[in-house]
Amino acid sequence: MHILLANPRGFCAGVDRAIDIVERAVALFGAPIYVRHEVVHNRYVVDRLREFGAVFVDELDEVPDGATVIFSAHGVAQAVQEEARRRQLSVFDATCPLVTKVHMEVTRYAREAREVFLIGHAGHPEVEGTMGQFDTSHGGLIHLIETLDQAMTVHVENPDQAAYVTQTTLSVDDTASIVAALRTRFPALRAPLKEDICYATQNRQDAVKGLIERCDVLLVVGSAASSNSNRLRELADRAGKPGHLIDGPHDLRREWFEKVRIVGVTAGASAPEILVKGVVERLMRWGGQLVDEVAGRPEHVMFSLPKVLRQVAKRSDSLSSAGIAG
Repeated sequence: MHILLANPRGFCAGVDRAIDIVERAVALFGAPIYVRHEVVHNRYVVDRLREFGAVFVDELDEVPDGATVIFSAHGVAQAVQEEARRRQLSVFDATCPLVTKVHMEVTRYAREAREVFLIGHAGHPEVEGTMGQFDTSHGGLIHLIETLDQAMTVHVENPDQAAYVTQTTLSVDDTASIVAALRTRFPALRAPLKEDICYATQNRQDAVKGLIERCDVLLVVGSAASSNSNRLRELADRAGKPGHLIDGPHDLRREWFEKVRIVGVTAGASAPEILVKGVVERLMRWGGQLVDEVAGRPEHVMFSLPKVLRQVAKRSDSLSSAGIAG
C-alpha cells in the first residue's frame, strides 16, 4: 500500500500564533491562564495545553476577577471584548489576523449602513464573533447565508447597499457558487478587496484536489469541530471516493484499507504533525510500504505575537518541542 502525504497540510500561521500565545502567557504569568473557548479546534492540542496550565472556559463569567484570559483564534464579538474591559481582565487576543480582517470589513460596512451577507456556518465560533462585530445602530443589517438556496431567497431592504464577507475556513467551490448567486441578484454587491477565505484553507483544499485523483481513500487528520478539516473530507465525496475524518491513529479501521493500493493523508489547519506521523506509522504496520510527499505550494506566512509575549523565551519543555507545533 502506497501512502501519499498532501503538501501543504496541518498547522497554519494563525494556529501557530494562537498556541504560541498560550504557551508564552503561561511561561510569563504562570498557571492558570484562562482561554475562552478552544484556542483552536483540535482535541490533542487542547488537552496538551490544559496539561501545560491553560483552563478552557465557555464564557468570561467563569474567569476570576484580575485573571489573564486569551481569546481563541476564531475571534470574539465586540460584546465579549467590552465585558473583558469592564471587568479589567488582562487580555491577550489570539484571533487570527485573517479573521480580524473580516471583522474590520464588517465594522466598516456597518458604519456605511449596508446590508451584509456573512457566508458561513451557524454556531461556529468564528461566525458568532463576526456577527458580533456588526453595529445595527447605523441602520444596516447582517444576514447569515449558509446555503445556495438561502442566497437565492434572502430578502433585503436596500439591494443597492448590499455587501458580503465570508467565514475564513469555507470550501472555495461552495463559496464561489453562493457569491455568484448573490451577484446575480444584487449587481451592486460590494466585495472584499481581497478574498476572505484564508490562504491556508485554500492551499490545503488545492493540495487535496490534486491528491484525491491519485488515491483510493482519503484520510483527513482533524477534529469534527474543525470547519476546514470537514471541508477537506468533503472533497473525497465530490470525487466519489471514501474519505474519513479522524482525530488520530486510534480512529483508524483496518477494513478501510482492504484492497487499497494508494491512501492519501492530509491534516486540517489545526492538526499537529505528530498526529499525522502516528497515522503513517500505523498504516505502515498494516502493510504500507512506500511514503511519498506530494509537492505543493510553499507557505512562508508568519504572524507576530503581542509585544509583551515576544520577550518571553520558550521553555525547553514547551509544547512545541513536545511535537504540538509539528
